[in-house]
Amino acid sequence: MTESPTSPAAGSDAPAPGDRTVVLRGLLRRTSVLAALVLLVIVSSFLNDRFLSVPNLMNVLRQVSIVGILAVGMTFVIITKGIDLSVGSILGVSVVLFAGLLETQSMAVAIPLGILAAMGLGLVNGVGVALAGIPPFIMTLGTLSFARGLAFIYTGGTPIPILDEAFYDLGNGYTFGVPNPTLILIATLVISGVVLAFTPFGRSVYAIGSNEDAARLSGVPVGAYKTAVYVISGGVAGVAGLVYASQLSVGTPIAGQAYELDAIAAVVVGGTSLFGGKGSVAGTFVGTLIIGVLANILNLTGVDPFVQQLFKGALIVVAVFIMARSSRT
Repeated sequence: MTESPTSPAAGSDAPAPGDRTVVLRGLLRRTSVLAALVLLVIVSSFLNDRFLSVPNLMNVLRQVSIVGILAVGMTFVIITKGIDLSVGSILGVSVVLFAGLLETQSMAVAIPLGILAAMGLGLVNGVGVALAGIPPFIMTLGTLSFARGLAFIYTGGTPIPILDEAFYDLGNGYTFGVPNPTLILIATLVISGVVLAFTPFGRSVYAIGSNEDAARLSGVPVGAYKTAVYVISGGVAGVAGLVYASQLSVGTPIAGQAYELDAIAAVVVGGTSLFGGKGSVAGTFVGTLIIGVLANILNLTGVDPFVQQLFKGALIVVAVFIMARSSRT
C-alpha cells in the first residue's frame, strides 16, 4: 500500500493535530498579555489625541517605573508561590534612610547603605518564611507594619528634605532622551530576566514554585533559595525607594503606602501565576505598562480618581479569572 504524500510519515517529527492545538494554546497564553496591551494602546489613541505624543509616553514610562521595579522583585517571590506584602514599607524605610544619610554622607555612602537596609528587611522575611515556616502572607504582613514603624521612629513623623541636587537627577533627569527611572527599571528587568532564565538559581526558583518537595528531593537548597528570593525582593524595593526619594526630594515615612498592591497587580496582570512555577519579568513589565496606560488614559479623559480604582480592581479580577481558566486547559 502506497502512503499518501500528504499524510505524516512514520517517525516524522511533525506534531500531531492534538499537539498543534496544545502548542497553539500555549502560544496564545504567552502572547495574550502583549495583545491586550497593544489593543489598549490602539483604543487609547482614539480616545485622546495627546496619548501617543512623545511627552505623554515618556510620562507614562516615568510614572510606572517605581511600581515596575517593585514588581520585578515581587515576580521572584510569586514564582516560588509566595507573596511579599512588605515591599511598600521597605521602600519607605529606604526612602527615609537615603534622606537622613544624605544630610551627613555622600551619595556613594548613602545609596549602598539604604539598599543594604532594605535587603536586611528582606532577609528577615526570608528567614521567617523559609526557616521558621511562617506563611508568607503572615510574615510579610508583620514586616509591613514593623518596617513602617521603623520609618516613623527614624524620622519622628516629620519628612526629611533632601538638599543634594545631584541626587535629584536619578529620579528626574534624562539620558539620551529617556527618563532615568525608566533606564533603572530596564536595567532591573534585564538583570532579573537573565537570572531567572539562564542561571541554575533561576531554574530552581521555578522548580520550587512548581513542586517544592520535588525540588528538595532533587537537591535544590529550597530554604536558602527561598530566603534569597525575599532578599532580592527587599533589595529591589530599596532601588525603587532610591527613585522615589530622588523624584520627591524628601524622605517621608509614608512613602510607598499601598504600593505592594500595585506591584502584585502588575505581576498578576502580566501572567505570573499566583499558584507558583510560572511567570516572567517580561510579562511583569507588560502588566506594569497595561496598568500605567490604563491610568494615563483615564486621567486624560477626565475620569474621577475614585472611579479609576474600580477599573484597576476589575482588571485584576479579570486577569486572575483568565489565568485560572487557562490553567485548567
